[in-house]
Amino acid sequence: MVKFDKVTKKFGEIVALEGASFEIKPGEFVFITGPSGAGKTTIVRLILREYLPTSGIIKIGEDDLVKMKKKDLPKLRQKIGVVFQDFKLLTDRTVWENVALALRVLGKDEKEIEKEITKILGLVGLEERADLFPSQLAGGELQRAGLARAVVGQPEIIIADEPTGNLDLATAWQIIKLLQKVNKAGKTVIMATHNFEIVNAMKERVIELDKGKIISDKKKGKYKVK
Repeated sequence: MVKFDKVTKKFGEIVALEGASFEIKPGEFVFITGPSGAGKTTIVRLILREYLPTSGIIKIGEDDLVKMKKKDLPKLRQKIGVVFQDFKLLTDRTVWENVALALRVLGKDEKEIEKEITKILGLVGLEERADLFPSQLAGGELQRAGLARAVVGQPEIIIADEPTGNLDLATAWQIIKLLQKVNKAGKTVIMATHNFEIVNAMKERVIELDKGKIISDKKKGKYKVK
């Protein structure tokens, strides 16, 4: 599904990621963790092909991201849903309209859009918030709206980049449980986080970074972040 082979990313003299190699299989739930500046967001942006690696190979399925042409990027990104720490919702559109936009980009008709949004907002518990604007929502509700937008187009991969960073612990767990539900529905979930309490409690696979290097990659039930 996602494969990094000896991937290095430099910004001038700064090495953000060095020699990273790992493979994430379809349907896995994987944490990418480490302190600030460890390289977590660099990996996320490389997967999204916002960055090209300085060296190494990155593949999503059969797609080679290094060799991929710009015209093929929209097709790649349809396979990936992203949940951001700062939500990135359009402030002048309601929850319904924010989620609908993702489907309109995919060319869905209005009947199909209504059916899918009703289902997704039910999944994240926002049916009664559908007509509210982002300014009218609490932090946890904003993140649930962001998650709804990420999954509504049925992408193969969900990337959550520090999705609990701005939330209190109780609300953070609500988001984690929703990500678990999405994962159990068959989606690959990759979550970048420095919240070790959540990582330890979940007992999923953990790829730990430090100073741009992978220092540990353990299967679930065999790892505890200190």
